[in-house]
Amino acid sequence: MHEMSVALSVVDQVERAARPGGAHGVRRVVVEIGELAGVVPDALAFCFELACAGTLLEGAELATRFLPGRASCAPCGRTWDTGMPPDMLCAVCRGGAGELLSGRELRITEVHWSASPTTPDPPPVPQPEES
Repeated sequence: MHEMSVALSVVDQVERAARPGGAHGVRRVVVEIGELAGVVPDALAFCFELACAGTLLEGAELATRFLPGRASCAPCGRTWDTGMPPDMLCAVCRGGAGELLSGRELRITEVHWSASPTTPDPPPVPQPEES
């Protein structure tokens, strides 16, 4: 399952971005996933939760945005949704797709940082016992 390696990479990239800014935590990460990227969003969400354990992202939400596969025809210029499995032939002229316009994306688009950590209550001050 390569979703675990994708999740680990997302956690690593967000943690590297957090260090210079002194972030204390992450509430939410938004990732765009292209239809043709070969990533199963539910599997990625499961792996993301595991990958976040013990990191700055522990407890963070993963939100995904789906991007359809789109292609354009070199001979006639028409564009279409490729679907899955991808249909790479133009429905108008039956020419082959000249260019894949979208669908292979896999990118972090947003990170919502947590507010500063709350200061824990100070430990109670020991009181001398009365005799």
